[in-house]
Amino acid sequence: MNTSEARLLSTEELRTKLADARQELMNLRFQVITGQLTDTSRLKQSRRLIARYETLLRERELAEEGGKCTVGVG
Repeated sequence: MNTSEARLLSTEELRTKLADARQELMNLRFQVITGQLTDTSRLKQSRRLIARYETLLRERELAEEGGKCTVGVG
């Protein structure tokens, strides 16, 4: 899933996808340890997918806060 498709998801769907991606990364790590994983590039893809989801969730958090920032006031 690319970033533009992920932006169309709701926040709850993003959280679910993030949890699934983290579970997949854990499974991939176990496969590396046991020698079952032959395509190690999947680790990098999984880490980047997790980072993409976390970034989108953080963007939404900041957008909700909007003008509530008090830094530099005064």
